[in-house]
Amino acid sequence: MRALLPALLLVAAPVSAEEARPTTLTIVAEGHFDRAPDVAELSGGVVTQAPTAAAALAENARRMTDVVAAVRRAGVAERDIQTSGLSLQPQYRYGDNHPPVLTGYQATNTVALKVRKLADAGAMVDALVAAGANQVNGPSFRVEDAEGTLNAARTAAVVTARARAELYAAAAGLHVARIRSIAEGTPARVDPNEIVVTAARKFAAPATPVAPGEVTLGATVTVVFDLD
Repeated sequence: MRALLPALLLVAAPVSAEEARPTTLTIVAEGHFDRAPDVAELSGGVVTQAPTAAAALAENARRMTDVVAAVRRAGVAERDIQTSGLSLQPQYRYGDNHPPVLTGYQATNTVALKVRKLADAGAMVDALVAAGANQVNGPSFRVEDAEGTLNAARTAAVVTARARAELYAAAAGLHVARIRSIAEGTPARVDPNEIVVTAARKFAAPATPVAPGEVTLGATVTVVFDLD
């Protein structure tokens, strides 16, 4: 009988460890705040076509020079003007059972802009098109210095997670012992409002209406709690 006792103790030890394993609860919570944006982002570009690559690029450069000059006259700072796309592509005509036929070339040049006076966003769209842009995308709105608001959203998310954990624990006859881990998820995003212009034309007064509204800044956390 003495030889059997150590074997019995070895079998009993894993059962004791299993019983001591804590109950865990995983909560995913969000915190968010709405703020008025202070920056509008939009882009304007010129698309030109010509029989040769050189002609397409030359015409594009001439018109794009006018567009950038109009942007500068409108008061956009140099640091807020950036070329975001430049391409030159051959154009083909396709037919059934025939090889593609080269018909010319298409040049595209796009400039990205930041407008810091939101009341000017609509007028900027008008200025781009009046200067020769035939592609306009935006505006989308954002908060330039968002870190303070995001920190508040992170705090709110953790507070929400804790309160929700206390609720579940009480319903189960337990209580929250400690936080095992916290992981931050992808911040909440807001789909931008967009205005798309595909053909160059002059706008009549009044200026293109633009409503900035509010943007939502948020944080998501996943918190694992130990319950006992």
